[in-house]
Amino acid sequence: MKHRLLLLLLFVFTAVMTGWAQNSATPSYIIKGVLLDSLTQEGEPYATIKITKKGAPDKAIKMAVTGASGKFQEKLNAAAGDYVITISSIGKAVITREFTLKPSVKVIDLGTMLSAEATNELKGVEIVAQKPLVKVDVDKIEYNIEDDPDSKSNSILEMLRKVPLVTVDGEDNIQVNGSSSFKVHVNGKPNNMMSNNPKEVLKSMPANSIKYIEVITSPGAKYDAEGVGGILNIVTVGGGFEGYTATFRANASNYGAGAGGYAMVKQGKMTVSANYNYNYNDRPRGYSDSYRENYESETEKYLESNSSSKSKGNFQYGNLEASYEIDTLRLLTVALGMYGSNSKNYGDGFTNMYGANHEDIAYSYRMDNHGKGSWYSINGNIDYQRTSRKNKQRMITFSYKINTQPQTSNSYNTYKDIYPEDEMEELVKRLLLRNYHSDGKTNTMEQTFQVDYTTPIGKLHTIEAGAKYIFRRNTSDNKLYEASGGSEDYLYNEDRSSDYRHLNHILAAYLGYTLKYKDFTFKPGMRYEQTIQRVKYIVGPGENFHTNFSDLVPSVSLGMKLGKTQNIRAGYNMRIWRPGIWNLNPYFNNQNPMFITQGNSDLKSEKSHSFDLSYSNFAAKFNVNLSLRHSFNNNSIENISRLITEPGGEMFDDNPEHVAPEGALYSTYANIGKSRNTGLSFYLNWNASPKTRLYVNGRGSYSDLKSEAQGLHNYGWNGSFYGGVQHTLPLKIRLSLNGGGSTPYINLQGKGSGYYYYYGLGISRSFMKEERLSLNLYCNNIFEKYRSYNNHTEGVNFLSKSSSKWPSRSFGFSISYRIGELKASVKKAARSINNDDVKGGGEGGSTGGGGGQ
Repeated sequence: MKHRLLLLLLFVFTAVMTGWAQNSATPSYIIKGVLLDSLTQEGEPYATIKITKKGAPDKAIKMAVTGASGKFQEKLNAAAGDYVITISSIGKAVITREFTLKPSVKVIDLGTMLSAEATNELKGVEIVAQKPLVKVDVDKIEYNIEDDPDSKSNSILEMLRKVPLVTVDGEDNIQVNGSSSFKVHVNGKPNNMMSNNPKEVLKSMPANSIKYIEVITSPGAKYDAEGVGGILNIVTVGGGFEGYTATFRANASNYGAGAGGYAMVKQGKMTVSANYNYNYNDRPRGYSDSYRENYESETEKYLESNSSSKSKGNFQYGNLEASYEIDTLRLLTVALGMYGSNSKNYGDGFTNMYGANHEDIAYSYRMDNHGKGSWYSINGNIDYQRTSRKNKQRMITFSYKINTQPQTSNSYNTYKDIYPEDEMEELVKRLLLRNYHSDGKTNTMEQTFQVDYTTPIGKLHTIEAGAKYIFRRNTSDNKLYEASGGSEDYLYNEDRSSDYRHLNHILAAYLGYTLKYKDFTFKPGMRYEQTIQRVKYIVGPGENFHTNFSDLVPSVSLGMKLGKTQNIRAGYNMRIWRPGIWNLNPYFNNQNPMFITQGNSDLKSEKSHSFDLSYSNFAAKFNVNLSLRHSFNNNSIENISRLITEPGGEMFDDNPEHVAPEGALYSTYANIGKSRNTGLSFYLNWNASPKTRLYVNGRGSYSDLKSEAQGLHNYGWNGSFYGGVQHTLPLKIRLSLNGGGSTPYINLQGKGSGYYYYYGLGISRSFMKEERLSLNLYCNNIFEKYRSYNNHTEGVNFLSKSSSKWPSRSFGFSISYRIGELKASVKKAARSINNDDVKGGGEGGSTGGGGGQ
């Protein structure tokens, strides 16, 4: 027994010493390189690295992952010979590279490797694992719309409810980082009309045309400084492959129907893609009413109005993109696009003014209106990108963009049943109850020239710089025709009409710096912008004016990776919000005599300072993102309303035509606000099983708003949430249940409406080989025909309330069919034009106030 134990110990000792001798004799090498995304040229983080001997591909001798910037540098103990490195990540094609180890070369630099989207599919194997929907970078969060089953039937607006740091209320108003001041980009090439009318456009666009949405929470120096909340960048399905593909789709609901298609062809160096969609909408009638109390009057104390309206029309959009790879260093891209709408609307209303006892009627009248309108955005751009031969990360891009935004409106407004009849002439004169026909046309023509340059300095540093010039020309021609006595004999009224020209010259330059050291990223930057505005009135009572803005905008972002799945980010941003033409326009708009609005040409740029701190953990099972944000503003542009109480009315601008009657609510703008806002946003996603996903997206904040000049102060809490569950049933049927709600939001003189709750159900199923045919059914708020919204505003001498109810129940289906096959990735310019430099108009695309900014 002792002899056997001695032999065993001797064997173990010999084996250990032999292994040590072999390891000590095995040479050590360094294998390094960098993995970049082929489209964005950004580092691909946390990709899996596997190194094997060339003759034994199934036996790994080294496993690792790329760093946060896509770089890797691994120590390899191996004998000389031929080896293979493979790099793989979710949704990307596997990269394979052979290399040889020689005793004379201890460092093997594999250089830059480009990752492309995966196109190969496993035959006869069902993939049920949940794909990650959220990706986090130091200054943005990306939500993968394409891999979310709900995108098959929802609009982009509905999908936004799921995107971290984005809130969509029941009236479809969108907030980013708790702010309604944000900009919208599409493929990095925004259109002002998209930013001015986000809810109208995004609710009409199907989500199945979208690849992902970026929430750029801390826009760096290369982005225009406009947009307090940040930037939404919507990236369409444009990454194609060698060969061709086409998808045809159709949809129908209780509100209308639509159809469209997407096609792309890639042959050699040329890629062409086209997308078009048409929707017809006929929404049921909606209802609204308002109540206003005059604290200082006894004869005309309570004003009550009720009205109803409905609309029908179409929305269509399309784009054509082409790219040509001149060679491996030069890329040329061209794009044409359009979107817009034609609509008709019908409405009626009744107004009563009561005395102090709320019974005696001081006056009353009925109003009918109908009209039609259209708005479009048509744009084209060309980008030329040149990459350095010595360093693929060094590049220069020259860009040109042209955009036009025509709008039209044609409406008729008729007053009837004016009471008391014996005072009709006096009421018509005092309240301007004259029948009118408004014919408006506006257009914005914009040309942009831009150059961007980025270059690495050593292995840790990157510098980016650029310059931009925008020439923007807005024209507005709004003709007003009046008739009296209920007749249709309309006469042109020059004093109440408006025709003006608005010229903008914008010059900008930026300089940014990025430091990436191991798992730490540091990105400071500075941007300078000079804006020159000139407004000239040809017709109407408006006054010519000019104003200039000059702003220096700093920003800084920091990020650090904590382990393989966690990171923490912090940043500071100064953002500006320039007043648009509607805010500046001194036009005295008294078309509704009891609700008068006027702009202020003395407004200055609003400056907001924000501080962000975020934590993210995106593991295979559980995803969480927490973002704490504090912002303050000392000169915010506020809409101030007050009730006219002087007998006979009040005159403005020393102009006898600018008279607001007693009892009218007069509104204008001023830099008088101070705001403080602190909010916490959270996003939680739990992949409970390979077939089940649960998620919650929410926000809570506290706001403090005051204006010492007006003696106004308001504060309070606001919260919202949206969540749901997605589950794959047997037979590959995908089920989605979702819902959400919010509390009323706070403004300087009151509070708006919350949407309380929202719920929906969706079912989808794909058929045929490679899931080429997809069918989707959905319903929202099925047990609720109408939804009500309430708003509350209070001043020193008045109280105003309004409520409305609009159709809420919706149900429908969509179907799509795909043909063709693609095999290789398509390139796009890594830099392009981003015009997001102006504040959206108060009327959101209407023609009366100038429309485009």
